[in-house]
This record gives sequence, C-alpha cells and structure tokens, in this order.
Amino acid sequence: MKHLFASVLTSAIVLSLSTAWAADTDLAALEKAARAEGQVNSVGMPDSWANWKDTWNDLNSKYGLKHSDTDMSSAQEIAKFDAEKSNASADIGDVGASFGPVAVVKGVTQPYKPSTWDQVPDWAKDKDGHWALAYTGTIAFIINKDQVKDIPHSWADLLKGKYSVTIGDVGTAAQAANGVLAATYAMGGDEKNLKPGLEYFGKLAKEGRLSLTNPVIASLEKGEVQVGVVWDFNGLSYRDQIDKARFEVLIPSDGSITSGYTTIINKYAKNPNAAKLAREYIFSDAGQINLARGYARPIRAEHITLPADVKEKLLPAEQYKNAHPIADPVAWEKSAKALPRLWQESVIINMQQ
Repeated sequence: MKHLFASVLTSAIVLSLSTAWAADTDLAALEKAARAEGQVNSVGMPDSWANWKDTWNDLNSKYGLKHSDTDMSSAQEIAKFDAEKSNASADIGDVGASFGPVAVVKGVTQPYKPSTWDQVPDWAKDKDGHWALAYTGTIAFIINKDQVKDIPHSWADLLKGKYSVTIGDVGTAAQAANGVLAATYAMGGDEKNLKPGLEYFGKLAKEGRLSLTNPVIASLEKGEVQVGVVWDFNGLSYRDQIDKARFEVLIPSDGSITSGYTTIINKYAKNPNAAKLAREYIFSDAGQINLARGYARPIRAEHITLPADVKEKLLPAEQYKNAHPIADPVAWEKSAKALPRLWQESVIINMQQ
C-alpha cells in the first residue's frame, strides 16, 4: 500500500484508507471496493493471449468490471507505467518473468498477494507480492510429421537428424533466446556459460540445417518449418489451429527451460482494487483453468483439477521432469544482453561459410 497513515485525517481520507487496508486482508471488502471502481484497464493482456478473454468475461459477469486492453511488449508496459505516473491509463499488465523485478526496481508496482499465495512456488514470486507468475512456458519442439518421420525427443536426437531446425531471431525474440538457454542446459552449460548451447547451434548452422525464420502459425501452415523451437503453449496452440494430426509437440527429454509471465499492478492505478481483484481471480481455480484453456500451464497446476477437455490440451506432466526454472536470473540477464553478439560470432558466421 502506498498510503501513509496519520493520526489526524479527514473522515473522507479515513474511509478511503480503511477500504484500501481492508482490500488487502478481506476479500469481501476487496470485491466491494472493486465493484465501486467498476473498471479494470490492462496492457499486454489481449483476449487471444492465454485465453484472457474468458477471465475478462468472468470479471464482468461476476463483479461488474468493464475492461479494456492495449497490447504492447513487456518493456513498453513498464515504460508506460513510469511515464504516465499519476495520469495512469492502465491498472494492470502482464510481463515476461524477467521483467517483474525490473518493474519493481523502476518503482512502478504495488503489491498484492492473492489468497492462494502459498501455492505459488517461491521461485515464481516476489516475496513482497509485487509480482508472481500466473502461468509458465517451457521450451518445446513442434514437429511437422509430414516431413520428419524420425521424431526427435531430445536435443541429442535433433543433432542426429537430417531435417531443418527453426529457432527464429535470437537477437530480438525471448522465445528464441530461451531456446538457446534450453539447449545450453541440455548440453551441460548454464546461465553463466552459454558456450555449449552456442556450439550446438553452430553445428546445425555448419550443416546448413538452421533456419532463422520465425516459427509462427503462418510459416508452420505453409510447411516452411520442419522442427520449430517454441514455447509449449505456442506450439500446442499452433498445432490445434492448423491440424492436430500433422504436428507433434513435446518437451525435449534431456533438458529445457521453464519461464513464464507475471501480472504487475500499476503503483499509480486509478482502479487499484479492481486490479487486485483481477489478480485474485487469475490465481483462483477458475482463473487458472481459464489460462489452461489458452494452452498456458497454470502455476498452481499441482493444486487444481483441470476439466478433462482442458487437460487434454496440455502435455503430460511427466514430459516436464527435466525442465527447470532459470536458476540464476541475474546471470541470465547479463548473458542475454551479450547473446546477440555471441550468436553472431558463434552461429551466424557458420551459416555464411
């Protein structure tokens, strides 16, 4: 809470502060305060991403909250919160895992711990409640079975194949950069030592098997991708949109990286209680199931029972046994900044020979 309590306040301020304090500790009071605001404005949470549509519809039907969204990148969201300050037009945003701490350092967030807080793993949340991953993404392979008959189940298998591997632009796309880190883990490296992963992709490049095309639905549908390196939720969504029988999506068995996305509540939000209620709902069973309907893996997956039709959309839990959250976020942030140069020097050069 950013409010300051004083011993002598006007009755209006006392009422305002009492409501805000209760909102953090009493769900009934939070609901009442959110209903009074009647609106929640988001950034980076469009209807089509991770099935946010159903969550916004639920918040409207259950609590009378109207909603609007402006889609933008994680960095843009934080910059918007900081630039607008008390003229805030956004109450809540959804940013990549590495951007949660950045937003806190920038001083543009306010904390709220949902009632299911204890079921969120420690690695996936800020101890003070400024951010917490609501869903995860794990680096996966999407494989065109029409073109690849010997399905690769690991990074090692991938290296033995004769087909092309599509990763996208490592210099600009978080998905592609995390793909390099996933391969690095499988080859024995870590956030401080990307050399094994760079050497791995260097070999593919030397063999003429590496494609830097973005593995998106359009290129997959046209048959331009034989094996794509993607977030699991993207791969599953693309598979089902194009042809479930044509593609296989799997987590590489010898190692992968799990990251995710977190809501951040604007420190300057005009509708702070509505934003907190939105986070509360996102972490509820219903909110987590909504995310799963959008192919995202709920952070509370071990604590909820997914409907059979939703469970079928996701990969089996056993595929994730060698998928790990980023162990050293500080080191990865540093390595990620150097990755475009290292990629150019270690991989792209092999494509040009």
